[in-house]
Amino acid sequence: MAFDLEIRAADWRAHLAATHAALPGLVPVVKGNGYGLGRQRLAHEASRLGADLIAVGTYEEAHELLGSFLGDVQVLTPWRPFLPRVADPRLVHTLGRLADIPALAQQQPGARVVVEIETSMARHGFDRHHLAEAARAIAEAGLTVEGFAMHLPMTGGNLDEARLWCAVLEASALETTTVFCSHLTLTELEQLRGERPNLTLRPRVGTQLWLGRLDTLAVRATVMDVHTVQRGERIGYRQGRVPRAGHVLVIAGGTSHGIGLEAPRAVAGVAGRGKAAAKGGLAAAGLALSPFTIDGKLRWFAEPPHMQASMVLLPEGAKLPAVGDTVTAQVRYTIASFDTVREI
Repeated sequence: MAFDLEIRAADWRAHLAATHAALPGLVPVVKGNGYGLGRQRLAHEASRLGADLIAVGTYEEAHELLGSFLGDVQVLTPWRPFLPRVADPRLVHTLGRLADIPALAQQQPGARVVVEIETSMARHGFDRHHLAEAARAIAEAGLTVEGFAMHLPMTGGNLDEARLWCAVLEASALETTTVFCSHLTLTELEQLRGERPNLTLRPRVGTQLWLGRLDTLAVRATVMDVHTVQRGERIGYRQGRVPRAGHVLVIAGGTSHGIGLEAPRAVAGVAGRGKAAAKGGLAAAGLALSPFTIDGKLRWFAEPPHMQASMVLLPEGAKLPAVGDTVTAQVRYTIASFDTVREI
């Protein structure tokens, strides 16, 4: 026990079941670090839900999960000739370039594919003006079209754009009526289903499914050491001076667990920019708030976190944990790594 994740299993699974029931055709997304819970665990949970298909991020992830998930596995990264080759009849590729159609057909005759369109995300996919040419090339190459994919932005309403792409699909020569979609709300999905009853909408969902009930997850970090310090005393790798008397706690959880790392966030509005500027100013002064909650408050790092532990300053007067006690931590699950993940 060091830097661990506890899952309140019954409540977490109740949320998974409710989400699965609310989103017909749901395709669980199992990619990256498995949203902090682990890819294998999520693949197992997808099987428990009865999913016939999961979506993964890369071919490396597909290779891993084809061995543990019995259904089909869709790769979200578009196929490229230089990516690892994974040949399995349960694999579904994503196509987004004309040049890749004959190359994939040559490498894997009859491969199953999803045709991705370039949405306003402007990330991957066919330009809509090339879709007819793509449909002809796919048919000539003998690939099997499993669906049409639209990866939509995360902000604002996406219904109008989803309507547009459904119309594009119906006007195309693609031999499919299945649409894989990301980032549509339940209301938007229901409205689109009502408007396009001839299409089968399959929402690909990750965060909303696995992390939709954060109150069922708890991060426990073990206190490994406690030291009394005086104001001005030098400590740590960098021998910085302690700004006030109290205690330095050495707590399990460092950069190898994702502590101190931060994924860039979109900043919008005056308040958001003000917070970002204030945070940058504190960092420039060598101050950073840790994710560890001790005696009811988030506490400051005594120095930047180390690989597997962090040094945190607890001022005089605060309730002092003992060595072996655990404290809670707030983490960004998509970049977090835990020593153990256990269900309670």
